[in-house]
Amino acid sequence: MIGAKPGAGYVIGVDGGNSKTDYFLFDREGGFVNHINAGTCSHERFADGYAGAHREMDARIRELLAPCGIAPSQVDAAAFGLAGCDLPTQQEALCRIAERIGLRHYAVDNDSFLGIKAGTERGYGVCSVNGSGAVTGGISPSGLRLQVGGIGSELAGDEGGGYYLGRKVVRAVYDGFYRLGPPTAMAEPVMALLGAPSRERFMAYAAEAAYKRALPNTALMRVLFAAADAGDEAAVALVAHSARQMALSTAGCIANLDFGADDEIEIVLSGSVWIKAESPLMIQRYMRDVCELTARRCRFIPLAVPPATGAVLWALELAHGAPAGADMRSKVLHGVQAQR
Repeated sequence: MIGAKPGAGYVIGVDGGNSKTDYFLFDREGGFVNHINAGTCSHERFADGYAGAHREMDARIRELLAPCGIAPSQVDAAAFGLAGCDLPTQQEALCRIAERIGLRHYAVDNDSFLGIKAGTERGYGVCSVNGSGAVTGGISPSGLRLQVGGIGSELAGDEGGGYYLGRKVVRAVYDGFYRLGPPTAMAEPVMALLGAPSRERFMAYAAEAAYKRALPNTALMRVLFAAADAGDEAAVALVAHSARQMALSTAGCIANLDFGADDEIEIVLSGSVWIKAESPLMIQRYMRDVCELTARRCRFIPLAVPPATGAVLWALELAHGAPAGADMRSKVLHGVQAQR
């Protein structure tokens, strides 16, 4: 932590995911001051919903500010990119939490928008998040915003992310066993991961793990990508389907925002499936499908900095009334990266 500066102004940037949250405190000049990495602050993960989210965020923000001896009401600006901020009613409830904490100048939105602020120098474009869940966010040159998905696979086509893909791997194995699906090389390693002693008991073990939210999604994705790389029919079909659905969300987001006809679209890729996958097959198909669906010049940018960088830059934009310049942006990126 860098010591507090007498008379300095401060901004807060928060990246709140389903499993962890980054809270950053910077001064108005883009200098790092403090950082806390904590558990989720998502209302969807607390038994008491928004009350639990308020309790967690209030405690962590006061902890973040304590070394500076200031209250939340003295913060110049705060920006929150939050998982579970998908509907207007959710955004309104989360804004009320910011107000209850005591923040005077703040913005709250879905965490997909952080990738755009963090990954593009011009501050607009599209971000495709493919991590534990899936969502797409877009900001146009005029400042219009659009979120596509984030509601679930059934309603909004969020057919990516570890949660979705893990279940689809189980489904592919089950289809191969009992629903005339193609035999798949995924069957044996998936049974081993679940501890299923036989194909007859496979679904019993899979269903119990799913009900307990204990499916080993990361390991299941490794099985999926390894099988797809080897040409397994079921695995290739699943990867191709997921890539296409993610591409449809990206292309639809672009089509519904006021990008110029000749603009090159910068598309930031964020989340563990896009960034950490051991196979390039899904991302290659996704990029191909986006270019085909949009018929536009697209530049794909794997997010190389923590998404929380976008929250800090957004907070500084709120504080100054204009996007951070190149020098301040570089200073913020360095400050966030140093905490990794």
